Parts: sequence; C-alpha cells; structure tokens
Amino acid sequence: MKIKSVDVIPLQIPFEDGSPGVGLMPTKWTKLDIALVRIETEDGLVGWGDGFAYSCRRATGAAIEDMVAPLLIGREVGDISALNIELQRRLHLHGRYGITIFAISAVDIALWDLKAKAEGVSLAKLLSDRPKASLPAYASLVRYGEPDLVRSFGAKVVQEGYRTVKLHEITLEAIEAGREGAGAATRISTDVNCNWSLDIARKIMPEMKRLDLYWVEEPVFPPDDAEVLGALQTEYGVPIASGENACTAVEFARTAPAIHYLQPSVTKVGGVTEFLKVCDLAERHGAKIMPHAPYFGPGYWATLQLMAARDICEQFEHLYVAPDGYLDPSIPLPEKGMVQVPDRPGIGFEPDPAALERYRI
Repeated sequence: MKIKSVDVIPLQIPFEDGSPGVGLMPTKWTKLDIALVRIETEDGLVGWGDGFAYSCRRATGAAIEDMVAPLLIGREVGDISALNIELQRRLHLHGRYGITIFAISAVDIALWDLKAKAEGVSLAKLLSDRPKASLPAYASLVRYGEPDLVRSFGAKVVQEGYRTVKLHEITLEAIEAGREGAGAATRISTDVNCNWSLDIARKIMPEMKRLDLYWVEEPVFPPDDAEVLGALQTEYGVPIASGENACTAVEFARTAPAIHYLQPSVTKVGGVTEFLKVCDLAERHGAKIMPHAPYFGPGYWATLQLMAARDICEQFEHLYVAPDGYLDPSIPLPEKGMVQVPDRPGIGFEPDPAALERYRI
C-alpha cells in the first residue's frame, strides 16, 4: 500500500441527551467533535480513521496534518504495527502520549481499514478465524446530576432492552436512583471520572457493594495508580475499571495486574495496533477488556471489529445520546441490548458525502 494522500476532515455533529449539561466536559457538551482522517493509496483504495477529538479537535487535526501525514505520504506500508512504533519513536519529542497518540491512532485505524479492504474481508475476519457476528451492548448514560433524571433514564433504557447500564454519576443519591430506575435485575456501573478523593472513595465503596455495581470506573485521581485502584478493588469487592485515558500498552502494563477491567479507547490508545496489545496484556494477567467507545465515526466501527475478533472483550459501550445525524447512515445501533458487527470489507465505515458536507467545520 503506497500512500498517496492523508487528509483531515474536521466535523461537529450536534446532539441531544436530556441532561442539564453538567460534568463531563470543560463546558456544556452539545456537539460531537470528530477529526476524521482519509488515507488514499496510489491504487485508489481509501481508508478511514479518527483520533480522539472531544474539546481538542483542532489540536488532533493539526497533529495529523503537521506531524504524522508528512511521515506517511509516499510510503509503502506493509507492517502496520512496525510503522506505528516507528511513528511513536519519531514523534516522541512532541510528547509520548495525549495529542501525539490521538493522531497516530487516527492513521493506524485508517491503515488497518485499508489492509482489510485490500484483503477483501472485514477487519474482524482479518484478525480472527471465527469472529463474533453480534455483541452485547450497554447504554452509557451521560451525567444528569439530578436523581429524578437518573432514575428516569435508567428505567427508559431498560425498557428498550438494555440489560447493562453505565451511569456517570458521582453522588450516592444519584447512583441509588440509577439502581432504582434500572431495577435489581439490571447490571449497573458508574464512571466517576476521578471525582472522588481517596477518603470519599473509602466511604462510598461499601455502598457500591451494597448496590451490587458491575464495576466502578476511574474512582480517584490519578486513574492509573495501580496500587490504589487494586487496593480499592480488593478491600471492597467491587471490580474497578480504568484505562479510557491511557495511551499505548505501556501504560496498561501498570494496571493490568491490579484491576479487573481494562478500557482501551481505539482513538486514544494508539489505534488498532495498541488496542490488540492491550488485549494480549489482559489475557496474560487474567483481566477483561471493556472498551471505551463513546464515538460515532470510525472509532465506533473499529471497536466493533476488534471486539468481534477478541473474545476477551466483554461489552460494547454505546453513548446514549441522540445525534443530529450519522456520518454513515448504515451505522449498526444496538437493538434490545445487542449490536450487529458489520461484515463489509475493512472496518465497515463508508461516510455519506452529504453528511460530511453538512457537518464539516
């Protein structure tokens, strides 16, 4: 695959979520930012990827254009994993992680999309002899902050067929409301986004055990303190999840021996290449993969393909919001708690040109 061009398409898709807009982003969150990358080979094959872009779309796009693209154009790409490491080495001057890895993630996804397309198979079939055709999915709710809203949305998604619900609530009252709304038969978790101090965590974790939480996610800061996370999991008997903000398998090597759920995000961790390495780490340490995937561009599709290929991946995260539209109208959305894995060549993502025009910044 000889690379002819690497282009970034900056996009914003408005969405509604029924919340007062508190908690998850620096400002009220109403638009999905996407730094979409399009890589074309000299043979005319096109691959799609995206790097994490929420509140940092311009930075991620600039890193792809200024740092990564010049190292790819004109290159003959064979071993994508080797190229990924080469990019990390050559760009480490700009910082090992964060925006640098977001940019590498974007092109890595697109290159794996190209590789599978060149073979005429889905990415899942490229990576596995027996990929799964469908996956269990959980509803990942936004932070509502108000117990009545949490209770209402918890009940709503269960009525739609979800059997697992993730809250983003940080108060005991709101988490209790989520349990009430979802019901005793539903598995619930909460993503704390590092909002608890260690003292607060020690006070509230027994309540998480009482409420029978599936997992508690990023309870304290920093989210990669394996000793603290492991101690909380052991002492209180509630599985701990972390890793959505970790870049490369190097960071996961610290937490893999200590916690139950590792959460690589394909748009942050280093793309398909590093995601697969994290799966290998989890297998060696007896952990499970619960991918971070609140996306609707190539990251969504790549996550489905990776989960279909690796049995260690447990449930697909579906961000429970209502976007104004989808870049690819054939996006497989969950139905009754299950999502179908696309069987088209590559990751399966083929954007509608009209949607690109509509949401382009």
